[in-house]
Amino acid sequence: MSHTIAEIAAAIGAQAFGDTTLRVNKATEPALAGADDLALAMDEKYAPQLAESGAKAAVLWEGADWKSFGLKGAICVSRPRYAMAGLTRLLDAGHDIEPGIHPTAVIGEGAVIGAGAAIGPFVVIGRNVSLGDRARIAAHVTICEFAVIGDDALILHGARIGARVTVGDRLICQPGAVIGADGFSFVTAEKSRPEMARESLGATAVPTDQNWTRIHSLGSVEIGDDVEIGANATIDRGTVRTTRIGSGTKLDNLVHIGHNVTVGRDCLLCGQVGIAGSSRIGDRVVLGGQCGVSDNIFVGNDVVAGGATKIFSNAPAGRVLLGSPALKMTTHLEAWKNIRRLGRLFAQVTELRNEVSKLRQEGKGDRKADD
Repeated sequence: MSHTIAEIAAAIGAQAFGDTTLRVNKATEPALAGADDLALAMDEKYAPQLAESGAKAAVLWEGADWKSFGLKGAICVSRPRYAMAGLTRLLDAGHDIEPGIHPTAVIGEGAVIGAGAAIGPFVVIGRNVSLGDRARIAAHVTICEFAVIGDDALILHGARIGARVTVGDRLICQPGAVIGADGFSFVTAEKSRPEMARESLGATAVPTDQNWTRIHSLGSVEIGDDVEIGANATIDRGTVRTTRIGSGTKLDNLVHIGHNVTVGRDCLLCGQVGIAGSSRIGDRVVLGGQCGVSDNIFVGNDVVAGGATKIFSNAPAGRVLLGSPALKMTTHLEAWKNIRRLGRLFAQVTELRNEVSKLRQEGKGDRKADD
């Protein structure tokens, strides 16, 4: 499938130059680009590679002298990553899920399948499921009883959607994701050692012979529109109330959302983020890879947390956080500057202590001489 330079420029809202009827087959890095490729050189640092390539067309940085690279056609963009969104949308061939219902699929009694849905091999759809129009369900997906899936969903291979889960329109669910598993919730008959340790801040945790009793999950999961769930991500159902994910939020691979959690709109949760039970995450929150959020706390709107940040207490709206425990990024960076200076500081303190000791010895000697 090929596209003209004019078509690509229109898709990304950019200006095209030169021969805009020139067709390209795929996009690639400048160093690998051939005559039929579109070279992606949206930063000046790629100029040497582009000059040595066989590309006839390229996407370049704003203001680039495209003719100097021997190109026949070019597109210049001011915001490269945003341009990539439109470009990849145009060039993405998508997933090959044949229209209609595959003969190996199992459809439960009372299930309602929307118009234009495509259901792949070995899919299991439970009783009374509602599947929206134009939904595409890849092989080996399971959608359990009474789940509601909106229009234009794309649910990929091996994903599991639990009973009574409700999902809005345009869901993208990557392979192996699990939405609506039971929450991790257990209790002991008497106060447990972790409870003692938490109440006393570690001062008391008397050993006891205890076993864990399961608290069942009676709630479900509710997901808004335009949400994306990464591969092997998990969203637990609530204990009594519903676990909620707001519209526009994107979850990376291996993200875990605990029971009763509420995540706001347009959040970005990167790989291996873990949010413990009953926490509330505001709108437009960005959590970098391996961030952790403790249970029963609130993270305000527009918070940004760098990778591996551990948030143990409420985070005010708009705060930029880093470290474990989480600190304002400016405070964290200053603290680490000071830590790096500790070796020099210790050496200076040792030197000063030696000087003080020397002065004390000299003072004693002077007193003895006066006597």
